[in-house]
Amino acid sequence: MKRINCRRCEYYFVTWEAARPHGCKAYGFKSPQIPSMVVFQSSGSECTMFKEKSTPKNQ
Repeated sequence: MKRINCRRCEYYFVTWEAARPHGCKAYGFKSPQIPSMVVFQSSGSECTMFKEKSTPKNQ
């Protein structure tokens, strides 16, 4: 099983809520756990919404 790094995903965001610091814009939830772990635990399959953040090229 390949672990998805949500912090490298375009849809990941950090919240101001101490109890739920991790958020996913694609699935629309906040959680105390990394979103990909929540998706796997609830559905039994890997996150299909992962989209690598684009990095700006140095000019």
